Amino acid sequence: MATSFREMSWPIQALAFLVLAIVLVLAGLYLPMSPVATERVAVDEANGRLKTLENQVQPLRVFQQRRVELQSEMEALQKQLATLQAIVPEDKEVDQFIVMVQGAASGSGVFIRKLETQPIVPREYHSEMPFKIAADGPYYSVLDFFTRLGRLSRIINVGDIKLTEVKPGDSNSQFRMVPGTTVTGEFTITTFFTSPAAQAPAPANTAARTARR
Repeated sequence: MATSFREMSWPIQALAFLVLAIVLVLAGLYLPMSPVATERVAVDEANGRLKTLENQVQPLRVFQQRRVELQSEMEALQKQLATLQAIVPEDKEVDQFIVMVQGAASGSGVFIRKLETQPIVPREYHSEMPFKIAADGPYYSVLDFFTRLGRLSRIINVGDIKLTEVKPGDSNSQFRMVPGTTVTGEFTITTFFTSPAAQAPAPANTAARTARR
């Protein structure tokens, strides 16, 4: 006599459900044109393409790391370039340079009586821009002035120094000097720039000031 499924014991019913579930899963995985089989094939194809792309990208990761290193090196070089441009600018920047020199003189107690531009001297990679200066002041103040010139942001060379002693009551000078002045004279300061467009020699002229005190 046949027994209905409901009359079977629960372990047999559970086993039957389990077998049915396994059959359905296997049918979905392996039967052609089933949604699960189609998705599995698509996933396998995508994984294959992904592996191919990873193999192609792997050699390029070295360049990515190198790019980060090159970017860091470029930033460091740009900082060095900015520093060098402050030391040796592209343009002459005569006005700013004269202000810097005058500030160094005022800070050390030296009086600049005359400042004349001299002809520019072109070189292979830069140009020299000399100035002839007449100044006076206490001896140690003049030394401090030269020290301050060496500390300015631009490169400055001092040469052709010709200093003479100023004795108390000396009336030969064309300027009235303040008390404490012990030396007077002339010297040449030279700074530099790199712009080729500004390297044409300039005629000498009195650029700064002639002061009487």
